[in-house]
Amino acid sequence: QVQLVESGGGLVQAGGSLRLSCAASGTILRNSFMAWYRQAPGKQRELVAASAAVGPINYADSVKGRFTISRDNAKNTVYLQMNSLKPDDTADYYCFLRTGGTEYWGKGTLVTVSS
Repeated sequence: QVQLVESGGGLVQAGGSLRLSCAASGTILRNSFMAWYRQAPGKQRELVAASAAVGPINYADSVKGRFTISRDNAKNTVYLQMNSLKPDDTADYYCFLRTGGTEYWGKGTLVTVSS
């Protein structure tokens, strides 16, 4: 069994920054895949950023140049640095993990960007 716990969400003014963290506990295999998704009210969940065991692999077009995904494999933790935030970034952000052929989701952390 694996548990994912997100943190770092909150309220921020447009143009500001936040850093989200996702800590995974349990049996985590090497070379696991981790990613961040988000879902705004009334909209479908979308992929924000994804990372292999070493380094990021892709970003949504809407966040390229503003968001950065990184990970600390020794701590089984993935981060999402969000800069130049916009009101359209307001959403629940979810951590995702695939390890050993099984997929896991965190419960989400809310990010609210005000004008």
